[in-house]
Amino acid sequence: MIAVPAVATERASAKFVFTHFNTDNSAGIHSNLYIFVLGLLMSQYTLTGYDASAHMTEETKNADRNGPIGIISAIGISIVVGWGYILGITFAVKDIPYLLSPDNEAGGYAIAEVFYLAFKSRYGSGVGGIVCLGVVAVAIYFCGMSSVTSNSRMVYAFSRDGAMPLSPVWHKVNKHEVPINAVWLSAFVSLCMALPSLGSLVAFQAMVSIATIGLYIAYALPIFFRVTLARKHFVPGPFNLGRYGVLVGWVAVLWVVTITVLFSLPVTYPVTKDTLNYTPVAVGGLFILVLTSWVVSARHWFKGPVTNLSG
Repeated sequence: MIAVPAVATERASAKFVFTHFNTDNSAGIHSNLYIFVLGLLMSQYTLTGYDASAHMTEETKNADRNGPIGIISAIGISIVVGWGYILGITFAVKDIPYLLSPDNEAGGYAIAEVFYLAFKSRYGSGVGGIVCLGVVAVAIYFCGMSSVTSNSRMVYAFSRDGAMPLSPVWHKVNKHEVPINAVWLSAFVSLCMALPSLGSLVAFQAMVSIATIGLYIAYALPIFFRVTLARKHFVPGPFNLGRYGVLVGWVAVLWVVTITVLFSLPVTYPVTKDTLNYTPVAVGGLFILVLTSWVVSARHWFKGPVTNLSG
């Protein structure tokens, strides 16, 4: 946020940072509005994961209050720090086509090239940029660790309810009360999902889009049922939005519907079999599989979440 724009010998103007749209791009997208919409999707992807606080509530003191505070804090911190980070990067950007060129020092990885050029312009060497990139790598590692932690708790919860194949295996906890088998399963699945990126970036990007849409749909469903079917008999917890809860709930649901449509749009033109956004097909296929599983089998034996509270 501070080092890169401070070190850079040339900085972009405020007009460039806040009003320029990169319409001269290799993606074939020349509409300012379309570029703005695609930019929204990146921020939506970045803000996902705040549900980790909910998945960790069984290991949280005063979870009925601290869980929601954790969610709101994660969003607030991400917005403030993310905004500052983006501003710091974009003020150091001068030549967008060169940053995206596969012939530059970073092989077309724009962020790495920004870091590299900022330090090279000042000190004649891009080593400082590589160090900054190391900071980003550490942050990405923590993101991955957070994802595995959150996912392992979901595996634990589903297996506790008998909704996972081999549920007794994934439901086991070690002496530290950590669902260790679920953690290893989550790490293994994460590895398997990352491997396709070595052969096909399109396949990996499709999985990322599917995961993002899936997360937001999962966020929106309980909110939707809260403001519709359960509106009259829902019992609020100690942390609630009061009379504004229903209004905020409907805004959230409508926003998720909007971004779900946006995530399904092509990100490269012309559209070919290699550039087609397969997200709608994959999400629709998964939805059909889940719904079929429920109708054929799960509705006959699944009785809902199992409580850990006695009495």
